[in-house]
Amino acid sequence: MDCFALREVLFWPDREDAPEAVLDCALLEQSSAWCADPGDEAYNQPVSLPYAGHAESLWREDGCYDIVVVMGYNDRPIVPGCGSAVFLHVADADFSPTKGGIALAREDLLAFLRACSTDSRICIVG
Repeated sequence: MDCFALREVLFWPDREDAPEAVLDCALLEQSSAWCADPGDEAYNQPVSLPYAGHAESLWREDGCYDIVVVMGYNDRPIVPGCGSAVFLHVADADFSPTKGGIALAREDLLAFLRACSTDSRICIVG
């Protein structure tokens, strides 16, 4: 369907050390969120909570966002209404479906990050 660049890795510092990766890594904070409001000037970009527009918190208790890889989806350029972030992240224990992301077992995600180069892409095929 398409191939996507890997932009950066975000991680929850109380649960995970910075992953071994060539990608830039940044700490998540309790206020970390992602704007999903296509009418907002910050659409498909990180924001801080509280936030006036619709934003998804990246500080989740379930562990799914302990490690989050931001993929290059609708970001260069950002087109309002064409979809907000697609994240590669830690899977639920039962591997239940995501809300539009890609989920891997924690150890598989860490191995994937160790194997990536700055030119690595994720390709979605249908």
